[in-house]
Amino acid sequence: MMVSVVGLWSAVQVELLEDTRAQVVRLDTGQACTVERAALPKGAREGDVVVDGRLEPGQTEARRRDVARLRARLAVPVPPNLEL
Repeated sequence: MMVSVVGLWSAVQVELLEDTRAQVVRLDTGQACTVERAALPKGAREGDVVVDGRLEPGQTEARRRDVARLRARLAVPVPPNLEL
């Protein structure tokens, strides 16, 4: 389902970039949708947060830190004698 950019930009995170399309997730609802890649700000990368059509580096970094913190909490320590 392609979604128009009009009304989309509250806050989204770019999930997947393809040649002409991008999948984004609305941060307020968690709903994923597809938009034209050209509708994203120039230089947008996967994982970036876009608010009102602008990249938000501070929010992007905060989300990356949150994910890293959650992954660290879920990590299982490897016993010293175990070779992986």
